[in-house]
Amino acid sequence: MESTNLRHLACIERRLLWLSHWMIHHANHIRPREDAIKIGGHQASSASMVSIMTALYFSALRPQDRVAVKPHAGPVFHAIQYLMGRQTREAMENFRGFGGVQSYPSRTKDTDDVDFSTGSVGLGVAITSFAALTQDYIRAKPWGPVAPAGRMIALAGDAELDEGNVYEALQEGWKNNLRNCWWIIDYNRQSLDGIVHEGLCSRIEKIFDAFGWDVVRLKHGRLQREAFSEPGGDALKDWIDHCPNPLYSALIYMGGAAWRERLLNDLGDQGPVSALLARRSDAALAELMENLGGNCVATMAEAFATAKTERPVCFLAYTIKGWGTPLAGHKDNHGGLMTSAQMADWQIRMGVPAGQEWDRFAGVADKASLEAFLKVVPFFKAGARRLTDDALHVPGISAPQEREISTQAAFGKILDGLARGNSELAARIVTMSPDVTGTTSLGPWVNRRRLFARAARADTFRLENIASTAKWDFSPEGQHIELGIAEMNLFLLLGAAGLAHTLFGKRLIPIGTVYDPFVARGLDAMNYACYQDARFIIAGTPSGVTLAPEGGAHQSIASPLIGMAQDGIAAFEPAFAEELALIMGWAFDYLQRSGEGDPDERNWLRDETGGSVYLRLSTNPVAQPPRRDDAAFRQGVIDGGYWLRKPGPGCEVVIAYQGVIAPEAIAAAGLIAEARRDVGVLAVTSADRLNAGWTAAQRARARGQHNAVSTVEYLLAELPQHCSLVTVIDGHPATLAWLGGVHGHRTIPLGVEHFGQTGTIGDLYRDFGISAACIAQKASSLTAGRPVAAISA
Repeated sequence: MESTNLRHLACIERRLLWLSHWMIHHANHIRPREDAIKIGGHQASSASMVSIMTALYFSALRPQDRVAVKPHAGPVFHAIQYLMGRQTREAMENFRGFGGVQSYPSRTKDTDDVDFSTGSVGLGVAITSFAALTQDYIRAKPWGPVAPAGRMIALAGDAELDEGNVYEALQEGWKNNLRNCWWIIDYNRQSLDGIVHEGLCSRIEKIFDAFGWDVVRLKHGRLQREAFSEPGGDALKDWIDHCPNPLYSALIYMGGAAWRERLLNDLGDQGPVSALLARRSDAALAELMENLGGNCVATMAEAFATAKTERPVCFLAYTIKGWGTPLAGHKDNHGGLMTSAQMADWQIRMGVPAGQEWDRFAGVADKASLEAFLKVVPFFKAGARRLTDDALHVPGISAPQEREISTQAAFGKILDGLARGNSELAARIVTMSPDVTGTTSLGPWVNRRRLFARAARADTFRLENIASTAKWDFSPEGQHIELGIAEMNLFLLLGAAGLAHTLFGKRLIPIGTVYDPFVARGLDAMNYACYQDARFIIAGTPSGVTLAPEGGAHQSIASPLIGMAQDGIAAFEPAFAEELALIMGWAFDYLQRSGEGDPDERNWLRDETGGSVYLRLSTNPVAQPPRRDDAAFRQGVIDGGYWLRKPGPGCEVVIAYQGVIAPEAIAAAGLIAEARRDVGVLAVTSADRLNAGWTAAQRARARGQHNAVSTVEYLLAELPQHCSLVTVIDGHPATLAWLGGVHGHRTIPLGVEHFGQTGTIGDLYRDFGISAACIAQKASSLTAGRPVAAISA
């Protein structure tokens, strides 16, 4: 690399170190405080990444590359944007304040060019491998882009490699012949509570090598390498390479005099070594010993420039946590902050004049030359990198016509119907599943649309004429990605594919399936995908104790509450095929919306903003009701509920149900109809949307919009006050228990609160009190009126 460019990189490195740390200091020590909560900001963790990020952003990246920044290096990322004029001083001054620069890079909350949100450590690392897979998927299609492939890059802290999802992602990447992916490890050997174990580096290298990655170890910076070439340098290198991590960190903190004393004591008077040390002042010796590979911008730039391969590359960059600051090396520096006195002294050392702390070019000797250099940095020349794609037309979605069918089977048939057609929507659907493709009814779709792989691979069983219902053919044209049994990987791939329109300019419709109880197993990754505003459909199926023979380990209880609580996703649990068809047709459009957030005054939901969709389905076939095509039914299914049996004016009991328990609720209504007047049956398709609309309408009324009425308020408005609500779900009863709070009706919530076991559906329904007879018996016993005659469990 030319010396002029290196000079500019060194200048940028210094500016980023200052700006990132000043932003944190300002938030903690200068900005007025409203409470006693520590603001923080991770100065030491930012410092260790400054050289790496300088070399990456200003010498290596291209506009098509995408980066997941280490969460604790967020301040450096924002300093980069500020230096380039892409972040405002106001946002920087409001770091970790309301509406200001976020604590960790956020696609949805920050205003600058964040590619991947980070914060839950390990997830930002892993999603880059799935983004690379998504890029390969798109580029293999005839409608894919012609632009050059980008590198999907993760800047990771070494402690992030403790996260198990990282190794799940490594294995999945190996299976899919991962390429165009870099993971740059900030190997500062310090975490929040201590210093990493000795020898971890070699084990990390072996793991990456085993999964087919190139590993580049960057232990020594240019100053150290030059010193090693001097007489006595071999002995110094050997000492550095064998120095325990805790000792190295302690000596970094203590400084040049401590280094000199320790090296002379350990190496003795060896002539050349002593002379090597004597040629350097204490300050120069400290600079030399701090010059590890990851803290040397020249070394990092050279390493990036020589990594020309498409193969995945792990850069293992040794760094000093707190590098270049008074916090360097101290074992408590993770949450540490420079004091005002330390900052004042450091400001002088950094050459920043008083009053110019926020000046982007404070202390720069040749400002014009640096500005000219910044104008031609390739990564920033293309401008904003948030892409988009046109919305896809959603064809009519027809419900299966079977008289008796499960929602899971209907889901499979709806996708099969799309697979038979040639719509643009069908061409953009990509399905995925963690080794449960066949048992979640994706088989017909896969048989028609095949599995994705960059290289074609035929189904050996078919070649050998062995009968099988599955056609397991892989090809670049395939539209299903088969994953191993790792639900975190499923949601990370859904997240990456669900951002395809903004990352790669090509819209995908990702659909994942998973056994419903194991939604919880991938919940962190699902939350992460939603936080980034990724767009996908997840079908949790089978669900509930209705999956009776499988036992408690496979029977989901809390997932309806997860669906209600999770931001960014609309949760549905239909009972019938016609409902599911309407929901899926709506979902295909909802995934593509990106309008403003003003609520719809019909249901008070922010549907124009769009989002993801969660379908909780079942394998239990149920009899289908007569087909309905009225507008109230169609809209009610989408808004979250409708009257299956409208209550009369003297209604004494309403049975409200959600999901597969519908036949039991309907039968229970028939059992109690002779003893209770005008019994109603409320079909809830989405407790999530009913509840969200209700709370939104209340907020609107509090702001003075007194005519705001939500869907659930409208549905329950005409019930007499003496009417009781009996709610029932094959899931936690709290899902529907809140319905009584809408207009103050007494509510009897029924559902599943404890682990199930094996048995028949009838056994489990009776055990948990959600069979038709149990529902009727509780309605009879707990509401006013004469007993219901001859109820048999």
